[in-house]
Amino acid sequence: MKIYNEILQKIIGTGIDREGRNGWTRAIFAEQMRFKMDDGFPAVTTKRLAFNSVKGELLWFLEGSNDDNRLKEIMGGAKKTIWTDNAQSDYWKPKAQFDGDLGRIYGVQWRLWQTNDGKEVDQLAQVVDNLKNNPTDRRLVVSAWNPGELERMALPPCHMLFQFFLADGKLSLHMVQRSCDMFLGVPFNIASYALLLHMVAQVTGTEAHECILTLNDAHIYHEHYPQVKEQLSREPMPLPRLWLNPAINDIDGFTMDDIKLENYSHHPAIPAPMIV
Repeated sequence: MKIYNEILQKIIGTGIDREGRNGWTRAIFAEQMRFKMDDGFPAVTTKRLAFNSVKGELLWFLEGSNDDNRLKEIMGGAKKTIWTDNAQSDYWKPKAQFDGDLGRIYGVQWRLWQTNDGKEVDQLAQVVDNLKNNPTDRRLVVSAWNPGELERMALPPCHMLFQFFLADGKLSLHMVQRSCDMFLGVPFNIASYALLLHMVAQVTGTEAHECILTLNDAHIYHEHYPQVKEQLSREPMPLPRLWLNPAINDIDGFTMDDIKLENYSHHPAIPAPMIV
């Protein structure tokens, strides 16, 4: 995770301060991180990663759900999730169809993209099928950025597009993120897409190779400066390993119990407010 710390340091040292929709940030533009899965699972170790939340949210996306109540169920009956503040926000509540509705967010776009003639496209299922049957396809793309439906989302997608590449039996994933909360969000995003890469590799009979993230507006909220400085003062620990239940061969077949981190050593959590 050295590259993640380096980008934090670069933002602090050279970033530009700007006032945006929800406060002041210091930002740089278009940085890339590459993580080889052979080196270990890229879970941040200089603070505790909420891995249960990572896998719960990803499973929720894979269901194509837009219901915060369903995410609470996946998370074992949690009273609040990382999406609850968005579901209950003043700017979104007048548009919500029911309590907990988040609109046509990530999972809906991944699995239930609507065409002009009313049909639905399961982008992820198409990609998985092509990896099995047309592995050199250059259209192994899933997009969450749907301009026609941005106003129907509680939060427009930050991680907006990802693409797979398969060569010599090794599968890589590249994700493009338009808005990157470097302290709270990006460690979560790294782990989520690395997990998705492993899951897709398992169900397609390939080897998870490299997870690449391009971070466009990479920023630190001014409110998070003390937490970032605390994190940068800590020495990284060895990366953990990911365990997936080897019996699962369907992208829709995973549950919370089928996904585990092994030998995850980390420094204590660093609490910080989510800037909505």
